[in-house]
Amino acid sequence: MSDTAFVADLHLRWGDLDPLNHVNNVQFARLLEEARIRAMHAWFPDGEREFAMLVARQEIEYTAPLLYSLEPARVEVWVSRLGGSSFDFAYRLRSAEGELSALAESTSTVIDRETGRPIPIPAPVREVLEGRFGAEVEFRRRR
Repeated sequence: MSDTAFVADLHLRWGDLDPLNHVNNVQFARLLEEARIRAMHAWFPDGEREFAMLVARQEIEYTAPLLYSLEPARVEVWVSRLGGSSFDFAYRLRSAEGELSALAESTSTVIDRETGRPIPIPAPVREVLEGRFGAEVEFRRRR
């Protein structure tokens, strides 16, 4: 785990399961979203987040089935790339037992609230994101 990673422990729901009794692949995106939102609230406490962003891209590599457990799954979140108006969140999703279930990355673009168009990442935002910077996601297919 990166020293800069935010860690979210997320409880699974019985309704997240598919007919094969593991967490449905669509639910992985929801778990990553919840972890991303929690990270942003931790990094930018309420009242300090005066910017808007949209998810522009998301990639998930499933590495092992995620089975239901009463113990929470764990998602590590960090920043793996900073561009002019966009940045990448990196993720590792692990089962309650610590088994890696997914690697993921999503690109968020900072936008102007009025126009919806991309704008440069504001300096104070960039400073916080730089403090959460870590390695690129080690997708297996890219090795």
